[in-house]
Amino acid sequence: MRRIFQVLVTIPVAIILIALSVANRAPVALTLDPFNPGNAGLTLALPLFVIILGAMMVGAVIGSVLTWLSQGKHRAKARSEASRASLIAREAEALKTERAAMLQDASALPAPR
Repeated sequence: MRRIFQVLVTIPVAIILIALSVANRAPVALTLDPFNPGNAGLTLALPLFVIILGAMMVGAVIGSVLTWLSQGKHRAKARSEASRASLIAREAEALKTERAAMLQDASALPAPR
């Protein structure tokens, strides 16, 4: 099901991106100095689709990093709970061993009168 959904989303997005790239091949001047747009040292001539796709990739990376950072408290809690669960499991195993030893010792006692 997930694979079908992935294909149904990926194919239309790829078609749209290819159409965008083909339609916007002409170079566009991207000026990195807003106060002096005539400065040729800080002006790049790139196809428009490169600028758009680059902005989309930068946005995806920034969004991913911010999401990862905001979920740090949940990852820390999961690590803490995992270590606590491991400790409780070891304690339960020790208690089972202790109980088995006590039952074995109790069976070695003589029968009550």
